[in-house]
Formats: sequence, C-alpha cells, structure tokens
Amino acid sequence: MQSSGGQSVSLKQVGRIVEVATPESFIFVTSKRDYPPKYEYVVVSSVEPVGGEEREVLVLCQVRGVLSRSSAYSSKLDLDALERLYQAGIDDANLLCTARTLGFLAEEDGREVVVMPRRTFPPGTPVYLAPDELVRDFFSYSPDEGLYIGALVSRRSVPVYLSVNGFRRHVAVIAQTGAGKSYTVGVILEELMRLGATAVVIDPHADYVFLSRDRSMRRHQYSDRVVVFRNPNSSGRYDPRQLDNVVELTVRFSELSPEAIAEIAEIPEGWVNIRKAIRAAVEKLRERSDYGLEDLLEELKKRSNQKGRESQHAERAYNHLLKLRRFKVFGGATTPVDGVILRPGQVSILDLSGLNDASQDYIVSWVLEEVFRLRSTGQFEWPVFVVIEEAHRFVPAKDQERKTMSSSIIRTIAAEGRKFGVFLILVTQRPSRIDADALSQCNSQIILRITNPYDQRAVAKASERLGAELMQDLPGLNVGEAVIVGELTRVPVIVKVRRRETREGGADIDLVEELKRAREALSLAPRQYSASSLLSEV
Repeated sequence: MQSSGGQSVSLKQVGRIVEVATPESFIFVTSKRDYPPKYEYVVVSSVEPVGGEEREVLVLCQVRGVLSRSSAYSSKLDLDALERLYQAGIDDANLLCTARTLGFLAEEDGREVVVMPRRTFPPGTPVYLAPDELVRDFFSYSPDEGLYIGALVSRRSVPVYLSVNGFRRHVAVIAQTGAGKSYTVGVILEELMRLGATAVVIDPHADYVFLSRDRSMRRHQYSDRVVVFRNPNSSGRYDPRQLDNVVELTVRFSELSPEAIAEIAEIPEGWVNIRKAIRAAVEKLRERSDYGLEDLLEELKKRSNQKGRESQHAERAYNHLLKLRRFKVFGGATTPVDGVILRPGQVSILDLSGLNDASQDYIVSWVLEEVFRLRSTGQFEWPVFVVIEEAHRFVPAKDQERKTMSSSIIRTIAAEGRKFGVFLILVTQRPSRIDADALSQCNSQIILRITNPYDQRAVAKASERLGAELMQDLPGLNVGEAVIVGELTRVPVIVKVRRRETREGGADIDLVEELKRAREALSLAPRQYSASSLLSEV
C-alpha cells in the first residue's frame, strides 16, 4: 500500500470498520489481545480527489475511545452465574474502538497541507496501525520553522514540533496550578532562543530567572542572550550572585503620573479628594526638574499643616503614600526599554516578584507600551514575543470589576500586534478570570490539566478548535501532558512535553528534602522508639 506521499509502506492490520461510518469518524472492531489504546494513531485507505485526479491515500485517524462489550456477561446475572460462565470458558466479548479522522497530507501551492477526506469509509474496510514515518510527517517541521515541544503521548518515539508561524496569531498556555504550564513555557523559550528570537517575559514570581543556566547551574550556549531585570524588592528564591546577567529594574519616580501614584498606593478611584491632593502636590513639584517620593511626602506634609479641608485630604494622602517607601523600584532612574530591555535576539526576564499587584501592573503597562511603540513605528526592526505569566492579573475579565493599567495595551497587542510583529503568549491558571476578548484572540492554545468546570467552560468558549472530545480529556491529563490546538500544529495533538534543558525557577519546594536538610543542619536527629517503650509511656 502507498502512503499519501506515494511511497510503498507495510502496514499492520488492527481491525475492521463496522456499523455506521462518516468521513469524520467511525467505529472498528479490534483484537482483544493486541488492540490500539486510546490516543493511538491508525490509518484507513481511501480514494480521494487530489490535484485534479483520483488517488489512493492513507487517512490518519486517532483512537478516541475503547469499549469492550459482551452479550453473555450481562449485568442482569449475579456473581455466581458469572463465575460459572467464566469457568465454562465462555468468552463472547468483542472490543470496539471509536476513531476520529485527522486527514491526509497533500501538496498545495508548493507546501504540504492536511486535507480532510470527502468520502466515507465502507463497513468492512480494514484499519491499520499508522506507521511512524507518516505520523512524524504530520507533526514535524523543518528546524528553521519548528519548535520541538515534546513527543506524542501515545508514541514517545514520534517527536512533535510547533510551527513558528503559528505564533503570529498569539498563543495561550492554560493549566491549573502544578500541571506544568511554566515548565512548558520554559521549553518554548528555549526553542525561541535557538531560533534567535527577541522576547520579553513578564515574570511575577521569578519563575524564569534561571533560563540562562542549564539543569546543573552551568552556562549554556545561549546564556549571553538572557538578561534578568531584577527589581530591588525581588523576593525570588535566588541569589543574584548566582547569575552574571542581572540588571537592576527601576522607574524614575518623577515619571509617574498622579493617577499612577494613586493606583500604586492602592487608593480607590472613589476617593476623589485624596487623589486631588496628590495631583495638586505633584503639579507643584513639577515646577522643579526632578523629585522623588520623599519630596512628595514633604509637600503633602506641608499642605496638611495648613487650614481648611484640603489639609485633611493632604494628611490622608500622606498616610497612604507612606507605604510606597517599601517599593524601592520607584527611584531616581528608569531602566530604558529601547536598547536595554528590548534588544535584538535578547530574552529579557522582568522579575517583578516582591511588588504589590499595582506596582507590577504599572511596570507591565509601561514596558509593553514602549515595546509596541518601538515596533509599530519601525524603530525596532525584529519581531518580539511577549510572554505574560499570570495574565489574568493584568488583563482581567470584565465581570471581575477590577481595572488595571496594563489591560488596555494588552488588548491592543492582542487585536493589532500581529500586524506589527508583536506576538503574545498569555499564560494563566484561571482562564475564567481573564478577559474573554484577549483570550479569544489567541488562535492557538496549549492546554494542560484543568479540572475546574468554570475554567473548562472558559477554555471551550475561547477556542474554536477544541471539540467536546478534547475537552473531556483535560481532567485526565497527567502532569506535563498537553492538548495543543490551533495554528501551531496541522491537527490537534496530545503531547508529553519534553525535558527542559535549562534550570526551572518556579518548581514547588521539595518538603521531604528541605526537612531532611533542616534536620542535618540543625542536628535534629529523630528520636527512635521501640514498641516496648511506647507501651510503657502509655
């Protein structure tokens, strides 16, 4: 038999189609001893119109369900009757598999595309195990075009690559906590580094700060292209001395607008008079060339000592802004975006850990607005990938009744970024809390395990290509397994994400090892008890 490419292949038969079949799905009977498991790939021969002529092609299909049934072993029988059947050697069970059609490969305008069959498969048609070569063709791209993400869940020998061009329509990485989403994003960043990409990573928890180190904390061939921008309040679980690529991330306080200062201090919009007092003090300070937080506090203190109701508002503003002393990120100088944070071929990790939500929000808004401006005006030549961890915190759903400074620019990039070469990778564990419009602009999704029904519904609503069958698979995925749909792959696929080459920064603490280390360091040897001593103490 010939494959879609015309090559002769030897196939192993695993069943025959029975009952009703359509071009999209069918049922086949298979062997009880050697049947294809769920997610396995099979092929069926069909004659299809290709390039204006009829050709025999191998249509790739995926096993979506496995069912065993028996007429003799009925639920109406009691256990004794069933035992007698078994002892008599009666075995009338047959095994059925349901399969979903994925398509066949054909050449169109000089490139290989997936084409869905137009003809159905007659009952009795043999079903074969798909050869590795054919499956590889479906999930592979050239090294310049493909990102190696992992292997098929059903065939670990078959690697899976993501299409670089699939990122043009934005990507969402979605999973519940602990399912492996940050690990998966780390793999994507490794591949983007290999391809020479420019990336800016919004990192609220210092999950990616070790991207310049391999698993043994040694430098690797791309280390020079990774820079960690560490804010002075960083609470990341790392010592900057471990790395040689750390730059301080700061914002000049005098560049903050009165509204931004109020937001960072978490002063509600409804507190109009307090915000008015801040605005008046800032306008006074702007008469000089530069000023800092202490200057603003001093100005508010002066105003609080005056007579009238404005003095009360100034005093309250003063008390609220005292909390900003904790945030050293707002100082006397601004880390430039152009030429420092945004540089050709550089992966910039913005470590925002240790800051309150409002401070993180302001920095994200400022950086992304600059990135978008530099690309849209042509001042920065190369495409930019923007990874936003905890995306639901920066572009929340409209029903969350929480506005953020960065949501506007994120929505703008989601809607218009592809025209200017700014591509989003939104990462979240709560898709039900992220702006639905921004999420729906991500035409590809990498979805790991999700069990929350609200989050499942949000994912289903946002994704046009995630069918009901794939939705049912999400709760049953193991850690590190993902459903990938959209323009990243030719057909939907379930993968086991490959092992990272770089060190992971956001892994959970191993409590067993940490407590063991504590016992050894503090000489806390556990007391040994015997059964007799325990009884005597009782």
